[in-house]
Amino acid sequence: MAISELQIALIGAGAAGVAMVWAYNIWQDRQHRKTADRIFKGGQGDALLPEGREPGTSPAAAAYGAEDRERQEPHFGDAPGDAVGDAAELAGRQAFAGAAEPEVSAAVPAFPVECADPVADCVLHLVAAEPIPAPTVWAMQDAWVGELSKPVHWLALRPAAGDANAGWQAVDANDTGCYCEWAVAIRLADRRGAITDGELARFFHGVQQLAQQTAAALELPELDETVMRAAALDEFCATVDIQFVLHVVEASGGVFAGTKLRGVAEAAGLTLEADGVFRARDAEGGELFTVANLGGERLEADSIKSLATHGLTLSLDVPRVTDGKLAFDRMLAAARQLAGALGGVLVDAQRAPLADAMIDAIRAKTAELQARMNEAGIAPGSTRALRLFS
Repeated sequence: MAISELQIALIGAGAAGVAMVWAYNIWQDRQHRKTADRIFKGGQGDALLPEGREPGTSPAAAAYGAEDRERQEPHFGDAPGDAVGDAAELAGRQAFAGAAEPEVSAAVPAFPVECADPVADCVLHLVAAEPIPAPTVWAMQDAWVGELSKPVHWLALRPAAGDANAGWQAVDANDTGCYCEWAVAIRLADRRGAITDGELARFFHGVQQLAQQTAAALELPELDETVMRAAALDEFCATVDIQFVLHVVEASGGVFAGTKLRGVAEAAGLTLEADGVFRARDAEGGELFTVANLGGERLEADSIKSLATHGLTLSLDVPRVTDGKLAFDRMLAAARQLAGALGGVLVDAQRAPLADAMIDAIRAKTAELQARMNEAGIAPGSTRALRLFS
């Protein structure tokens, strides 16, 4: 059968299309390789992981009665190019970014770490020639901020002249001021995982639109590098995200009567809080460990007297306490005091009696994990750690 000119043309167009797709895939692969080389130049990525170990479930979970937190598969992320901080923060950012950041003038005040952290967040900086009203910014961001699963914080720079509140201040829906210099931060990672590339792209696009509509200058970091930065941060956090658990159970397999439980717990320095969990806190109010009902039922103040429970669970959240060894020793002492007063026995997460060797192993593992966090610029129990491990 003869081939018409139209058929020849269609065949040629199809071949050309296949060739274009093939060429585009090769170009895209090269771009991804270049991006990866920039981020992890000189093997930087391996420095985030414990020596001789691959990321994943910690062996402490099986060996010491620890419970690893479940984390989502990491996506990608990056360090903000305009973040402000001291030398320690800069070193921490470089450990995850894999590249030096531009120098920032000492005259520029630091961001409040609870809103815009140079390690935990991606921070974008906007500068306008004319002051932008806060209600305008808030109305514009309402169009897209609800689509993001990570927290977003807005800040404005108050002039220094005669203002006791000069510096970066958090801005909310009730702020009526007008400011020329703005910053917006989005969390790169938390216990739900790293920010996704789609969410980060939506964040970038939303802030870029806002900058265009307000005639503000904005410099965006590379999306791919920011995404990979978030993945590296999340992967590191997953390697130290461990909760050690002990149980106090009734010695003969029976139950503890709630009529005695509250008094014994309070005598051990614990306070029953609104979420139905006893907590021990340090002098600054930081959490040391928790004591909850082994059965999962909340320990309510008005119903605890009628409660009958098979045991209590004591939990130490390693990344969220300042001094892990001290917190563990206090948790162990409280567990022994509870067991003695209630007629119970102390066991690990697998319900095996808690031997001295196991106690020493947990204490050593806690110190090791917190040392690794400090080396990475994420001090255990700090505002930065509480945000990343939330």
